Amino acid sequence: MTSRQQPEYADRSFRSPLGIVGGLLLLGFAAWIGGDGLVNGEGRTPWITLASLLIAVPLVVAFTFRPVVYANEDRMRVRNPFRTIDLPWAAVADVRAGYSSEVLTQDGTRYQLWSVPVSLRERKRAARRQARAGSPGDPAAAPSAGADQTIADLRELAERCAARPGAQGAPRVRWAYEIIGPVAAGVILLVVLLVA
Repeated sequence: MTSRQQPEYADRSFRSPLGIVGGLLLLGFAAWIGGDGLVNGEGRTPWITLASLLIAVPLVVAFTFRPVVYANEDRMRVRNPFRTIDLPWAAVADVRAGYSSEVLTQDGTRYQLWSVPVSLRERKRAARRQARAGSPGDPAAAPSAGADQTIADLRELAERCAARPGAQGAPRVRWAYEIIGPVAAGVILLVVLLVA
């Protein structure tokens, strides 16, 4: 370890594979419908299609590809659809999953973890497997639900690394202007086309 207290490992990332697959399908559908409107449309149709794509494509990217949680020994970076939250471990009070996954800071602020979806069905299945594993005929240990395991990993990192010198500081929030800008431009263009 160097004197600058670099993390022992690179960022771990937690994201939803089903979200990425859904995003690919939605982008393919938008390309198919939008391409037809741009190529075969008449009058204002290509412009309305372009404005609609300026709104739809960034929103699909924001809600499917963008959400991810990065974690190393100094901090957790939560990338949600419209903002990125940088949380040093010392600022994290708790990481938990109820009906959704969230991180709670020392000052009481809550941030959702969009990339760690909670599946109540998966949680019930894991509980049934754990109940069966506890029976005398099946000694194998059953795994917990995916979101619960991710939350447990993040909570363990927060507890273990909060005292590190590199894990000190206050949370920082940055808005995703790369998503907000094109959506706003598309909305303005669409309103101008529909009013004119």
